[in-house]
Amino acid sequence: MRFTRSLMPRSRPVWVLALSTLARSTGHGIVVTIAVLYFTRSVDIASTQVGLGLTIAAVAGMAASVPAGHVSDLLGARFTAMIFVVAQGVTLWGYVLVGGFTSLLVAASLVALADSASNASRGALVAFAVPVRDRVYTRAYLRSVTNVGFSMGALVGGLALSRDSPAFYTAEIAFAGVLFIVAGLVFLALEKIPPVPRPAEASRWEVLRDRPFAAVGLINSVLVMNGGILNVALPIWIAEETDAPTSIFAPLLLINTIMVVFLQVPVSKGAEDIRGGARAFLRSGLWLAACCMIIALAADRTPWFAVALLALGVIVHTMGELLYSAGSWALSYELAPEHAQGQYQGMFGLTTQLGSAITPAVTTVLIVRHGWLGWLVLGVLLAATGLAAPMVARWAERTRPQVKEEPTAVDGFRQ
Repeated sequence: MRFTRSLMPRSRPVWVLALSTLARSTGHGIVVTIAVLYFTRSVDIASTQVGLGLTIAAVAGMAASVPAGHVSDLLGARFTAMIFVVAQGVTLWGYVLVGGFTSLLVAASLVALADSASNASRGALVAFAVPVRDRVYTRAYLRSVTNVGFSMGALVGGLALSRDSPAFYTAEIAFAGVLFIVAGLVFLALEKIPPVPRPAEASRWEVLRDRPFAAVGLINSVLVMNGGILNVALPIWIAEETDAPTSIFAPLLLINTIMVVFLQVPVSKGAEDIRGGARAFLRSGLWLAACCMIIALAADRTPWFAVALLALGVIVHTMGELLYSAGSWALSYELAPEHAQGQYQGMFGLTTQLGSAITPAVTTVLIVRHGWLGWLVLGVLLAATGLAAPMVARWAERTRPQVKEEPTAVDGFRQ
């Protein structure tokens, strides 16, 4: 009974955020599952052009992150989060109008801009929708919900893949757009959140001058490469360097998903402040380094031994991933002035996007070209970055105001 209660949101605002997250992540799961095949098979765009178009769009989308966060600071987090999430749904409908590479580039860029903007504004929304002490818990809970929703969306997308017809692809893209619009409108169930007044001495774009925060963002850019270990490097390693069946990759992803759903909240405990977040980053780097070593050992083993090592590697990786997430939320919130939460969430999100963008290239170069030595280099990089996190976080903490501003109380949100 206690375990069941622990799976339920703690408060009404978390319920609202969770419902929105479930709808949005389900829509995202649908789109990720079918988009590439829709463009290549139904629209008849070459796969190389699809990859190029989506990459350019992703890079273009980064431009919206900090400005959108700034808009959130000026207009209020609830309003901007609602607008940007609804915009994601509307821009997704543009996919059904794509007829070639140029229109793909335009449509995908609009989707990426809306996605980047909504990430910054939703990060700020969480900062004010729940008490300060519950921010990390709420983000952890929403990440668990995200994994559930994404898995549901992937299953729905699989229906379109099984039919492989333009009508099914179009219908599911339209449905995904509706889910995003619903996810945005759900925020109306939250109380209005007014912007926090900016102190007279504060710079309008202060996050761009905050070098300690930029250094924390650089650490974030390295540790976020943990996603590439699982999604890029691991399947290549399994297929090319081990005797394990390639089909084992799907169950390994399932292990990761289940662990995230059930362990993200408990693993995040203790990472509610700057020092706790820095410790989480340190431990994350060490867990991820150990994961690299374990996966590297799977080469040239018997199939069953290789499978066992790969499964252990994924379990260790997931622990590092969970700690990384907890640390990133704590540091991004606690190092940000309350009046500029949107800006800071936007900048931190930008460092996440940059790290994610370079991860496929870095991991494939290291792993494909250099094998176990590449795993060693990657592991050392992750461990060194984790070990540097407490020192950089202390530097950033020293540059913050002695007394952190308290956000403006909103009826129905402060407990």
